[in-house]
Amino acid sequence: MKRTRIHITTVAMAALAGVGLLLAGCGSNANPLNSSAGSSSSGSSGAQSSGSQSSGAGSGGASSTAGGSETSSGTGSTGAGQTSAGSTGTGQQPVVIGSANFTESELIADIYAAALKAAGVPVTTHLNIGAREVYLQAMHEGSINLLPEYTGGLLAYYDKTSTAHSPTDVYAALQKALPADLEVLKYSAAQDQDSVTVTKATADKYHLVSIGDLAPVAGQMTLGGSSEWQTRADGPIGMTKLYGVTFKDYKVLDPGGPLSVKGLQTGLVQATDIFTTNPAIEEDGFVVLKDPKNMFQAQNVVPLIAKSAATPKVTSVLDAVSAKLTTADLTDMQKTINDTKANVADVAGKWVSQNGLG
Repeated sequence: MKRTRIHITTVAMAALAGVGLLLAGCGSNANPLNSSAGSSSSGSSGAQSSGSQSSGAGSGGASSTAGGSETSSGTGSTGAGQTSAGSTGTGQQPVVIGSANFTESELIADIYAAALKAAGVPVTTHLNIGAREVYLQAMHEGSINLLPEYTGGLLAYYDKTSTAHSPTDVYAALQKALPADLEVLKYSAAQDQDSVTVTKATADKYHLVSIGDLAPVAGQMTLGGSSEWQTRADGPIGMTKLYGVTFKDYKVLDPGGPLSVKGLQTGLVQATDIFTTNPAIEEDGFVVLKDPKNMFQAQNVVPLIAKSAATPKVTSVLDAVSAKLTTADLTDMQKTINDTKANVADVAGKWVSQNGLG
């Protein structure tokens, strides 16, 4: 999800683990946004300049920097650390929208912001916060009160034992698993899932259609993916358990992004995890292997919001966004951002306008 991304290095992956340990020791009084001041701007989000990464649809996310770009719009809107100040002169509590630090999350956050602004809701954005562990910490502590999320990844964060897979089952389980002060609104048709992906040449050579077709030949192959995916139930472990597929070797790349794409292109790996909205799948003619046993959970885009911010007006606007947003939209917008170097907020605003939401 080819869109612009930061190349994830081994150091960055180590940083994620370090931040997880840091958060564990911080306690509930440590607000991750307070440790790094965002850069204020009266213009667009500047999401591209922050550097964008592969999608974090799965649990954990891609990186864990707690910085980010911050903008505000609407009379009386506040900074990301000031949401407790109450409602503005318009009578509407400011909505402070956060995002993870990859292009797709920033794009959806900008879509939410543009649609809410068009409806007269005061909005502040604090984008490029970091991985799920970091931005949910900020959400719980009130520095932000709205996030674009993915149903399956969020469910795995709050309920690691859930076996739900279909969109409706995952959503129902997620609603039960959330803390009392948070809720998810209507989910969109747009999904961004993990996948086991191969080149067309590999698929043709071994007659690969589904993941199970790899069983006779995986012992000759190297699988690529993130360090986190290597130990997840929907990674190599799940492939062995559900499909009887065991690879010769595993190469640590990035979470579904440019390193994974490059690994397939160069033959460094013969199969890898690439997120399904990544334009490289179509551009390079890659083959996403089918998953008939539902190893991968549904990953529908969904607004995660603090109940205190979920007024009827805000809910109505965000539900309207979810009703329009599709997987093809996400892929096309990210292709535009990558190919034309367009500003992320501008692309988001255009989508909102074209869909009659602003």
